[in-house]
Amino acid sequence: MGCRFEVIDYNSQTMNFWQDILAKKGMILALSPMDGVSDYPFRAISKKYGQMDLVFTEFANVEGVCRSKSTRILQHFDFDQAQRPLIAQIFGKTPAYFKQVSVLLCELGVDGVDINMGCPAPTVASHGSGAALIRTPELAQEIVRAVQEGVREWSEGLEMQDCPDLSAPMITEVAVKKNFFGLVDPDRRHRPTVSVKTRIGFHQEEIDTWLPHLIELAPAAISLHGRTLKQSYSGQADWDVIGRAATLVKKMNPEIVFLGNGDVPNYEVAVEKVQTYGVDGVLIGRGSFGQPHVFLPQAKRQEFLVSHNLFAIALEHAQLFEQTYGHLENYRFLPMRKHLAWYTRGIEGAAAIRAELVRSDSAVAVAEILRRHRLI
Repeated sequence: MGCRFEVIDYNSQTMNFWQDILAKKGMILALSPMDGVSDYPFRAISKKYGQMDLVFTEFANVEGVCRSKSTRILQHFDFDQAQRPLIAQIFGKTPAYFKQVSVLLCELGVDGVDINMGCPAPTVASHGSGAALIRTPELAQEIVRAVQEGVREWSEGLEMQDCPDLSAPMITEVAVKKNFFGLVDPDRRHRPTVSVKTRIGFHQEEIDTWLPHLIELAPAAISLHGRTLKQSYSGQADWDVIGRAATLVKKMNPEIVFLGNGDVPNYEVAVEKVQTYGVDGVLIGRGSFGQPHVFLPQAKRQEFLVSHNLFAIALEHAQLFEQTYGHLENYRFLPMRKHLAWYTRGIEGAAAIRAELVRSDSAVAVAEILRRHRLI
């Protein structure tokens, strides 16, 4: 398989849901990708009750997909029809692997492929991936081109079997997942979009020197977190810089959809950011923990809290977690516990209830705890 990199008029042949949503609603409100958080059950609950426009998967390492002997890594991309439009996020530093994983994702049927150039975690950035790509813009461009080429060649007939680093078990697992989640074979006439999520800089803000490298390649969308890699998630997101970035993107290529990210707790603040800073939309991340309704306007949030019991939703979340992963080898309920703790925020006696929930090991145990405290 050759790796011919070329700049093409990419948006002209993709199913550009970004532009469609923007045209219909005037702004885009999306669930942010979050490592270790935005798995299939979390996205399913968020989408069901929050009804946001887009959801991103948590990211997966392209090196892992292409080199691992285990197919477990593909769990990051689990989704069903109810989560569409679904954007799969990937990270890494090897363009050839990005291209091949893009082909796999196309065959799985995702609506978009997002390249993570913003993760500040030392385990990611220290290896030259995530936000570290801000320091290697030529490699960043090569990666974007690789994904664009993988998507384009898939639409022209490239198969997963043509990709030398996709193992037979990985290819088989794609078919298994499509069957398990009821996904239909994708239409090759409609290419998934290619987008990028990044940060305002490495050690300091460097929008004017960093973003043009991405804009030049005309991704369908760019999402910008208003902190540097050095800040990680500390301090306040700099929305003034995000606003300057929005102006730069619209000046260089107004066809690119531009979203801001950082410290947005609910729908009203998202609308304010769009109106004040000129972004096309907003990603909400940590504000959604235990609160899928934050994506709804205030009146609907109030109605939601009257008509829904958040702890019944927490139990539904736990049951879905078991249904999704309980049949897998080495299954553990442990990752669900943090979500249960988030549902308790702001209630009377939260500390005691939370202490019990974070020791639970099944949905049945969760139900018993919630009933004992008369929460369901």
